[in-house]
Amino acid sequence: MPEAYGEVMPTPMRGSDFSQNVARLEHDNVDPHEPQIGSLPDGAADPADVEKLKTGTTTIGLTTADGVVMVTDKRASFETMVSSKTAQKVAPVHPTGALTISGSVSAAQSLIRTLQVEANLYETRRGGDMSMEALSTLTSNLLRSRNFLVTVPILGGVDEEGGHIYSYDAVGGMTEETYTVSGSGTQFALGVLEQEFEEGLGQDEAREVAIRALKSAVERDTATGNGMWLAEIDADGVEISDYEDYDDPL
Repeated sequence: MPEAYGEVMPTPMRGSDFSQNVARLEHDNVDPHEPQIGSLPDGAADPADVEKLKTGTTTIGLTTADGVVMVTDKRASFETMVSSKTAQKVAPVHPTGALTISGSVSAAQSLIRTLQVEANLYETRRGGDMSMEALSTLTSNLLRSRNFLVTVPILGGVDEEGGHIYSYDAVGGMTEETYTVSGSGTQFALGVLEQEFEEGLGQDEAREVAIRALKSAVERDTATGNGMWLAEIDADGVEISDYEDYDDPL
């Protein structure tokens, strides 16, 4: 029989120091774009659900020279009824990131909780904050699973590269923008932003532009109103405040 060349590397015994080190290192190879707990759910949804999407609100996000400004109204509606006048439509999901919501309340709340858990777990495992690019891709993947129908969020945040705003559709389509709007008041708010937004605005100037855009939607969109939530994000963190009068923070 011909002589065999080389030697076969033995498989490390389970429980050995080598196999334990391999097991520990495997956690470092977790894809930041995938959930840290479990895997992406394989959800199914009737396409008709997307066609019936209800986004009775106005949420706005824009980048600034130092970070991000986001504003939303406080009105929640159910068909033709105002179901809440104090609905919080923006929440922190990252030490320097926040998410606005429009669409299904339960799905949006579940998405926010999931992103908060994933961001915390990422920090615990890797010893640092998730980048906005990774967080935005994770958000897109979660929406694409169709287990958060019907939600149309805006993600805003700050990392080493500066401020970021990401716009989504209900099934995970994503674009990075310098400013964006979601909800039923979009056309009214967007007209103001088109006229007044400029790249490199200071935080105070950006706040004024965002609030003027929201006030335009309040005047013409019946599903938008009852005050405002304001989120201001910079490298130091996320600050969220609510106001009954739109001019109070100006």
